[in-house]
Amino acid sequence: MLCDQKELESNNNRIRMKLEDLGYTNNLEQLRIDNNLNSFEIGRVVLEHKERYIVKTPKGDFEAEITGNMRFTAKGREDFPAVGDWVALTTYSSDFSVIHKILPRFSVIKRQAVGQFGEIQIIAANIDYAFLVQAVDRDFNINRLERYLTICNSSRVGPIIVLTKTDLISEDQVSEILESIKSRVKHVPVIAISNESLDGLEAIKAIIEKGKTYCMLGSSGVGKSTLLNNLTGRATMRTDEISSSTNKGRHVTSHRELIVLDNGGILIDTPGMREVGITDSVNGLEITFDMIVSLSKSCRFKDCTHTNEIGCAVIEAVEKGEINKASYENYQKMERENKHFESSVNERRKRDKDFGKFVKNFKKEMRGNGI
Repeated sequence: MLCDQKELESNNNRIRMKLEDLGYTNNLEQLRIDNNLNSFEIGRVVLEHKERYIVKTPKGDFEAEITGNMRFTAKGREDFPAVGDWVALTTYSSDFSVIHKILPRFSVIKRQAVGQFGEIQIIAANIDYAFLVQAVDRDFNINRLERYLTICNSSRVGPIIVLTKTDLISEDQVSEILESIKSRVKHVPVIAISNESLDGLEAIKAIIEKGKTYCMLGSSGVGKSTLLNNLTGRATMRTDEISSSTNKGRHVTSHRELIVLDNGGILIDTPGMREVGITDSVNGLEITFDMIVSLSKSCRFKDCTHTNEIGCAVIEAVEKGEINKASYENYQKMERENKHFESSVNERRKRDKDFGKFVKNFKKEMRGNGI
């Protein structure tokens, strides 16, 4: 039930002036009222580490835990708070609070939980834009970029590609990488920077808007924490040297943390990700590989798998060079992975449903026996 405009403006004057620096908006205030959360305080989760949370509120930062009811009724990881979430909470002391409810999210960046088929890991919530960070020396991998793009597209998050460590290769090599991206990725901003010389840093600062939330995604050692330090102008995150033997980064950032920049932008740093498993990303695949999806409508068979069918418009386009072969193969791989994930989720749901029926029948039998 919608509140009248005067009530909304009154609540905004009381709350929003203190929370707007964290991205609080009229829409969030409306959600607070619609969900009958007027008796609770509102805060944003700024840090999560092993199910421990730090929530920033108008009163300050509070260590928080969820209620037993939230834990008991949770059907999966998506029902737990994540960095970026807006939550309704009660504060009990100068630094302790309890989270009662998560406000509805407008976006969620997530991936397959490593080693747990059918399970989801939330990276961050309520994100407007994601910086997809790759180092140009050895980390650059356009297939992985397409994975990140698919995650963003399925999450309704605007992607921005950031290429770091440009000081380690020649200008010609940087140009080649930029051209390779443009040949496969359309309509996505690309910024090349050096965290050492600070070339390109102003270009990133120029696109960061006050009140908008940005998330950095990338492997370990690509310079995410260093970039954050350069954006804040101070050592906000600890950084480490690259291993001389493997040229790979060590896991320096061990948790997700939300930081407000001096210009009012909001930035979330995340641990490096070696595995980027997509989840429930049919729409994301359609956006990332829009040309393939568009051509598939011209295939002879409606259920064409684009592998070896006669009259497949996608295969024909690959053979003519109209579609990049590596991009086509990457699409096929992610589509198979997505189908496997969906089948794993369905299998887990069936298993949980069968177990629920077993418990229900067991209780019924116990009552029938007078126990």
